Amino acid sequence: QVQLVESGGGMVQAGGSLRLSCAVSGSISSIIVYNWYRQAPGEQRDYVSSITFHGVTNYADSVEGRFTISRDNAKNTVYLQMNSLTPNDTAVYYCNADAGENDYWGRGTQVTVSS
Repeated sequence: QVQLVESGGGMVQAGGSLRLSCAVSGSISSIIVYNWYRQAPGEQRDYVSSITFHGVTNYADSVEGRFTISRDNAKNTVYLQMNSLTPNDTAVYYCNADAGENDYWGRGTQVTVSS
């Protein structure tokens, strides 16, 4: 089992920044890739970014150049640094851990960007 707890969400004005954290516990050695997803009201859950076990990162086109995913292995934490935020970034952000046969999700953290 893997437990994920997101934090760092909040309200920010357009152009501002936030850093989300995802604290990971449990069977960490089984995780292949960490992902961030987001879900706006009335919308499907969309992929945002990922970082693999080897540190390879990937981003959705909509956040490329503005968001940075990173991982602190000593703290068992995955981060999402979000800069130049726009109202379109408003959503609940979810941390996901892909362990191959198993898939784990946190409960999410709300990010609201005002214009």
